[in-house]
Amino acid sequence: MNPLALEFMRLALLSAVLVGLVAPAVGVFLVQRRLALMGDGIGHVALTGVALGFLLGTAPVLTAVVVAAVGAVVLELVRQAGRTSGDVALALMFYGGIAGGVLLIGLAPGGTNANLLSYLFGSLTAVSPGDVVVISTLSVGVLLALGVFGRQLFAVCHDEEHARVMGLPVRALNLLLAVMAALTVTVAMRVVGLLLVSALMVVPVATAQQLVRGFRATVVVALCAGVLAAVSGVLGSYYVDTAPGALIVVLALALFGVAAAVGAVVRRRPRGASAAALPAGLAAR
Repeated sequence: MNPLALEFMRLALLSAVLVGLVAPAVGVFLVQRRLALMGDGIGHVALTGVALGFLLGTAPVLTAVVVAAVGAVVLELVRQAGRTSGDVALALMFYGGIAGGVLLIGLAPGGTNANLLSYLFGSLTAVSPGDVVVISTLSVGVLLALGVFGRQLFAVCHDEEHARVMGLPVRALNLLLAVMAALTVTVAMRVVGLLLVSALMVVPVATAQQLVRGFRATVVVALCAGVLAAVSGVLGSYYVDTAPGALIVVLALALFGVAAAVGAVVRRRPRGASAAALPAGLAAR
């Protein structure tokens, strides 16, 4: 059967396109700031939000948005305070998010374990029309914010001290990036899953860095790689009957492997060509 004939597949594919765009778009700033694991930390905190939704009987996506955004802001404030290093702050998010999620799930009514797995690893049939509305709204909001504040965010991520000297609101921009990362995690959790969403924020960016130089080119190639991995993973998971998150990440890693091989060949070629153009005596030297 044609997967596009099924409503849940159309919803899942639309969500995959949005996730494939938003995750690398935010991830490129996190990678530049050397906070590649921030998405993992926020994902663990979002787990607490999902569990809180189950406990209260409300929409887990909405509670995850609120809890993840609050956690990301707290992380950034702790980091800016300078009393706790970035890696320690991330570790606190990891442990606190997992502990809070497990605790609240234990207090929630029975029968939530199967539903929780769809949030942890993604699920094709779990994406509802209401989820798509939330995902679309958050995705458009994040992309618009990146379009408006992209230059300022690049300046802050590239050199925070220089950006402060230029008069940019560094603290506000850092908080904005943290909130966008939180929204991206909650956007992607229905397709990729909370435990794997950080990979889609980082791996396409690493893939682009193997092929191109320059910030704009990196963003464009990363977005293309993210959409390709997300859409291919959703379609592939339909045929092999597996959680889409794992397949999306595997395909993203495969793209990285291909890009690394191609990039290595391209980087070697100019040196080989230059050596071949020299006289034999000079080339030997």
